[in-house]
Amino acid sequence: MESMAETAQAVHNDKQNNGGIVYISVMNHLSVDCGCDGNPAVPEMNDVGILASYDPVALDQACVDIVYDTDRSESGALIERIESRNGIHTLEHAEKIGLGSRKYQLISIDE
Repeated sequence: MESMAETAQAVHNDKQNNGGIVYISVMNHLSVDCGCDGNPAVPEMNDVGILASYDPVALDQACVDIVYDTDRSESGALIERIESRNGIHTLEHAEKIGLGSRKYQLISIDE
């Protein structure tokens, strides 16, 4: 879990010298399985929206918070998967090593 954050930090740091990165998360048809899985579980969460940030940790934390704030009838399996894999630890470690901050402010641009 920590190696994922450290690898992301290496890429992030390299790209900061070349203009930086805009991170985008499309929260649509969320499933407990990776999209690369040949037989993924049926998505339980419908279209949430698109989030973007220059801070990958803040972006991922916002996505996790949205999952936790969604009715458990849609998000329950995904929350169980996050917790059973200690998924939050990656975000905690990413913040600890300076990749970004788990604090964020959501700004809606669709209104």
